[in-house]
Amino acid sequence: MAGLNAFAPWRVNYSCAAISFAPFKKSNYHMATVKFTFEDKSIAPKTVENVPTDISILEVTEENEIHLNHNCGEVCACSTCHIYVNQGEDALEEISDKEEDFIDRAINPRIESRLGCQAVIIDENAVIEVEIPDQKQIIGHEH
Repeated sequence: MAGLNAFAPWRVNYSCAAISFAPFKKSNYHMATVKFTFEDKSIAPKTVENVPTDISILEVTEENEIHLNHNCGEVCACSTCHIYVNQGEDALEEISDKEEDFIDRAINPRIESRLGCQAVIIDENAVIEVEIPDQKQIIGHEH
């Protein structure tokens, strides 16, 4: 995770309810947008803009104070960072057999299920919509 800080200081823009990932001017760089919704409807949706490629959805949540349990240290050895990718699946690295095996162990897996630690953004123009399952159902390490 320390490597993420090499991109730039993270910036949260509270005035427009969007969280910005980098200080680059949008006119010079294309960067992804990740829109988060939550099964727990008491949590408001959040949009993270200017997300660089080659980082995982779990890293996006970590850097933007979005709660997503994860126990294994981001090495695809559990299913606690299970998410639903409702739009933008093609903008993520292809799912591996190992990831599919762990998704089968997740609570309420669906066809759009991924593990946040393995869902790495590869398309700089992506708009990705992610639903975070209710974290109260998951026994996991809170970060």
